[in-house]
Amino acid sequence: MAECGCKGPQKTFQGMSPAYKRRLWMVIAINGVMFLVEIIAGEVSGSRALQADALDFLGDTLTYGISLAAIGASVVVRSNAALFKAVTLFFMGLWVAGSTLWRVFFIETPTAEIMGAIGFMALVANLVSVMLLVRYKDGDANVRSVWLCSRNDAIGNVAVMVAALGVWGTASGWPDLLVAGIMASLFLNSAWLIFKQAVSERRILL
Repeated sequence: MAECGCKGPQKTFQGMSPAYKRRLWMVIAINGVMFLVEIIAGEVSGSRALQADALDFLGDTLTYGISLAAIGASVVVRSNAALFKAVTLFFMGLWVAGSTLWRVFFIETPTAEIMGAIGFMALVANLVSVMLLVRYKDGDANVRSVWLCSRNDAIGNVAVMVAALGVWGTASGWPDLLVAGIMASLFLNSAWLIFKQAVSERRILL
């Protein structure tokens, strides 16, 4: 890979590339705007899946900023940044899972049309982000966490659109809750993957 930012025998991309940093800034802007759009739409439509996806956008905006700040720092700093993102994803997953269980007992049918329209808008935004970052999907824990977050967003938006179709077809809120639960498990799985790689990189130094 060109502009890998590697030195000597080290092959793992560490984000030391002006092109990567520019793309990361673009993705931060995209995620920040979509958080505002989805959190408002989720509240208006009553969709838990949209609100879960909005939180993912917010988490990505903040963690991408941390990733950008950590580029060029020591392995310890970069792995600490990745660990922070893993913890953030973990608690986001717990919150979505918990709020989804709560909604099981207070179920409402969200507005499928708003879910579908906003879900499609978010999908386009995340596909743009994925295309910007796919070249850099393999790297250290800090860089890889950026890719996993972007991938999660794209998957989550497809899931929201599936949930919108389910809500429209069944006139029930259960598809929305099911998708929110799946997204919670995706957050938790990504948190675990980032955590394992960050811990592994720290052990190399010991």
